[in-house]
Amino acid sequence: MKNLAYSLFLLAFTLFRFPLLAQTQPAYDANLSDYAYRYPVNYLEVEQEGQKYRMAYMDVSPPRSFNNPQTVVLLHGKNFMGAYWQQTVNFLAGQGFRVVVPDQLGFGKSDKAEVHYSFHQLAQHTRRLLDHLNINEAVVVGHSMGGMLATRFALMYPEATAKLVLENPIGLEDYRRMVPFKSLEELYQEELKRTEESIRSYHKTYYTSWKQAYEEWVRIPAAQLRGPDQPLVARVAAHTYAMIYEQPVVYELSDLQMPVLLAIGLEDRTVVGKAYIESEEERKLYGQYPQLGQQTAGAIPNARLLELKGVGHIPHIEAPDQFHKGLLDFLKQ
Repeated sequence: MKNLAYSLFLLAFTLFRFPLLAQTQPAYDANLSDYAYRYPVNYLEVEQEGQKYRMAYMDVSPPRSFNNPQTVVLLHGKNFMGAYWQQTVNFLAGQGFRVVVPDQLGFGKSDKAEVHYSFHQLAQHTRRLLDHLNINEAVVVGHSMGGMLATRFALMYPEATAKLVLENPIGLEDYRRMVPFKSLEELYQEELKRTEESIRSYHKTYYTSWKQAYEEWVRIPAAQLRGPDQPLVARVAAHTYAMIYEQPVVYELSDLQMPVLLAIGLEDRTVVGKAYIESEEERKLYGQYPQLGQQTAGAIPNARLLELKGVGHIPHIEAPDQFHKGLLDFLKQ
């Protein structure tokens, strides 16, 4: 009888405990309404395809002891949002810079618009934000997909780009030449299959070793999988993948005339759509950032290459001290 009673107790405890565990797992909507950024978030209304949308951004000022601060704009990657720049924002503000961090339309706390996504349009929204903030010129820093956007912004608005910083940018290769084409419907179905574990597995490829601190950037998209807007988030993610695939910037790098810092974590092997390349041997040919960094620095007329040994795809998170030192040296030149 004691064994039976104990078994019934364990069963009751398990049935009671699992719903509680499920309830403690956050579920975020498309605009991350219940997720707090470390700095105040503001919104700008932008228009696209005849509709109006909200674009979220942070605008962080340095301490009052700094007069007429230079502005730095931080542009996020595809699988992130402005919040992952928090260490860099804190560092730059402490050094006297005004820091503007937009969530691009379709990302983070910005609206998830079902529109055609293009780097040209995102660059135009970013320029509208700077105009709204009365910023005529800024240093533009882009990481990963943000590097492609920063490049497009600098090409469209060279007069507004004092300097350009590309941190492990994707798009240093033309993915159309190596990755098989996928339709929007195929990409959407792939997005719907994502799980928290698959997100974590992909994020682990960004770093040379995994740390608990990196879980934050897995937890956020995983919570959106449990949220009410998962289909919308998945559709927008499919559109932005297609944007990266279909709109290369690699052929225009030589047109950049402003000073450029190319910060490269040498352990990075990122290729957008790498899993779609069937041959393992062929996959190894691409995403070789040590070579890509050298090639890109050679293609840009006024480029400086900062090579970060033992660092992967996200230097500002994995090796912030090294990245921030190189960034500050470049900003003060």
